[in-house]
Amino acid sequence: MRLQSWSTLRHGRAASALYSRRLYASHSSVPQTIIEKVVQKYAVGLPEGKAVKAGDYVMIRPEHVMTHDNTGPVISKFKSIGATKIYKPTQPVFTLDHDVQNRTPKNLQKYANIEEFARNHGVDFYPAGRGIGHQVLVEEGYAFPYTLTVASDSHSNMYGGVGCVGTPIVRTDAAALWATGKTWWQVPRMVKVELKGRLAPGVTGKDVIVALCGSFNQDQVLNAAIEFTGEGVSTLSVDERLTISNMTTEWGALAGVFPVDDVLLKWYDDVVNKLELRTFSSSAGIPPPPTHPRINKERLSSLRNSPFASDPNAEYSSHLVFDLSTLVPHVSGPNSVKVSTPLPVLESQNIKVNKAYLVSCTNSRVSDIAAAAEVIRGKKVAPGVEFYIAAASSAVQQEAEALGYWEALVQAGAKTLPAGCGPCIGLGTGLLEDGEVGISATNRNYKGRMGSPQAQAYLASPAVVAASAVNGYISGPSTLDPSTLPPVGAPRFSISEPQSGSSSAAGSESAVEPLLEGFPSSFVGPLLFAPQDNLNTDGIYPGKYTYQDDITLERQAEVVMENYDPGFAPLVASLRASSRSLPSTTKGKTGVVLVSGYNFGTGSSREQAATALKAAGVPVVLAGSFGDIFKRNAINNGLVCLECPELVADLTAAYAKDGKRGAGGKEGELTVDKGFQIEVGMEDGKVVVRRDGGDEKVYRVKPVGPSVQELWLCGGLEGYILKEIQKEGSS
Repeated sequence: MRLQSWSTLRHGRAASALYSRRLYASHSSVPQTIIEKVVQKYAVGLPEGKAVKAGDYVMIRPEHVMTHDNTGPVISKFKSIGATKIYKPTQPVFTLDHDVQNRTPKNLQKYANIEEFARNHGVDFYPAGRGIGHQVLVEEGYAFPYTLTVASDSHSNMYGGVGCVGTPIVRTDAAALWATGKTWWQVPRMVKVELKGRLAPGVTGKDVIVALCGSFNQDQVLNAAIEFTGEGVSTLSVDERLTISNMTTEWGALAGVFPVDDVLLKWYDDVVNKLELRTFSSSAGIPPPPTHPRINKERLSSLRNSPFASDPNAEYSSHLVFDLSTLVPHVSGPNSVKVSTPLPVLESQNIKVNKAYLVSCTNSRVSDIAAAAEVIRGKKVAPGVEFYIAAASSAVQQEAEALGYWEALVQAGAKTLPAGCGPCIGLGTGLLEDGEVGISATNRNYKGRMGSPQAQAYLASPAVVAASAVNGYISGPSTLDPSTLPPVGAPRFSISEPQSGSSSAAGSESAVEPLLEGFPSSFVGPLLFAPQDNLNTDGIYPGKYTYQDDITLERQAEVVMENYDPGFAPLVASLRASSRSLPSTTKGKTGVVLVSGYNFGTGSSREQAATALKAAGVPVVLAGSFGDIFKRNAINNGLVCLECPELVADLTAAYAKDGKRGAGGKEGELTVDKGFQIEVGMEDGKVVVRRDGGDEKVYRVKPVGPSVQELWLCGGLEGYILKEIQKEGSS
């Protein structure tokens, strides 16, 4: 029996057919990127003929969802919403990897509780010591080409190194996936990154991503999905691709996907061959080992027979070009991935190091350990330097030991740590102390990330880290031949924007969404403008309230935006009490509409930043762009977020001090109130701003789809989960 589509169930067969004909061209006739095609494959409840495109809100049922040490809080969330069973036990994967050095009874009990929950529900479980979750998911085939796999961790981007669309979610999403098998996702804007040329000897994938972060450091890929293309891709090993995809997170992207090419397929062939040699089955009379459930010849054959590729006319928000042949080894920092410097420049400065690290899911695979071992073999770690090593997984360490690489590092004086995250996230042994300088093959060097905020952290390739550990200062290996490198300086790169008239623009007038019964036709009320970019979650909801678990929504409303503008909450309350918030000419939902700048809600993952705004009477926020985690928390709690760069630009030019965001309004006010009314149409995306004199100006936004509307009607994701559980129980 053919299942009815979401729109048929919601609107009826005739209305659904009309809707599909009116709004969407045939799926096959709409050009898509490979990432959009993969999301299409995992989207559920789409109207017939709907082609998934950047900007769309969709319900997804990903192949897998990984949680790590945060599985404990997700279990609590799962139980608190009334869920009792995992919807699809083969979908979740638990990997304990963050605090594996912590042997306290409390942490051991936490780990035991997670393992017990996994066994009770039939979920795949990998204990502390097996390795970092992202590495395990690649090794065990949970992250696999042409699939969509998510994780409650920001470095799920790494799966893109094997052609898998990997992207982060938050804990509430993970609980939703456990309970219902699905959650929502807004398809990011697409960015094409074309790699040209070939790396010079001694230049690595780590240098590529460090240089990309430093070269394109003006948020060019913020909240985007990156598709890597170009002839340079085939010159990169799979390990290098994993490193690059891993650090697209630091670059600001939500996914970074490499193509499925001959290099990757050959890599998987080698993995399958290794799996088949696990036993002595080649001997007569001994049966072969069991076929791996996810990495096997049959699945690889399907990859070869059904390739995915972006359509020739697929749309991208921008096209970045990077010439690999112009790159020399680079170092990131200190304390920022947006600063990258050619290694020869830093080497000449003789920057002493106190600690060196070859750890993390970024650069602790066998090839990385081999590169460090070749540099350090027969030498000793410099006096006064501590060199810490940890494999990305137990399988990696076992292979590195068998090949002699691990022993070479240990003999040189490296200090071993268990396979896990450890120093990379500031946990366990060997953290940076006040005044120290560290160089690391990890992915983040934010101030205080790996220890003291008074320390300085640099990022580099495994070979450079090992050389620095031996020499005692930031330096390259002796085998690095300057004559084979391009001239020292900035690598060659460029960026181009799409042609005008792209139908992917948020302001497209053809963007129309049908409204679910009960969802407002519009949001209408007074307009307030906060002329500020990067208004972070601490500005929206102060950290001192974050862990007051008994704080009420009423109290949240009183302190909202307190760190940004103490007068914001009283102003919103006064507007709600006045006639300005109750226009009589609309059937939409009333409230105060907040407009702000770019990257609104950046910072921590505290969901109170969203709930406090909603509780204060702000049902919708318009901004140039949003921090992705804030947007997830907002939609998960029924706060609508819409991007309207044109409105932000007009308000900035007219009312921000000096026509720039960051210093309040022209009169010094942090929140600008000019007595405007705004109406945000939720079906056609029409935004009408009315001034006191009666004149008005129209803008456009991309309306939210049925997935977000349904979450709003349910009061947020937890309400949606409860509804799904109840529906499942009654069926």
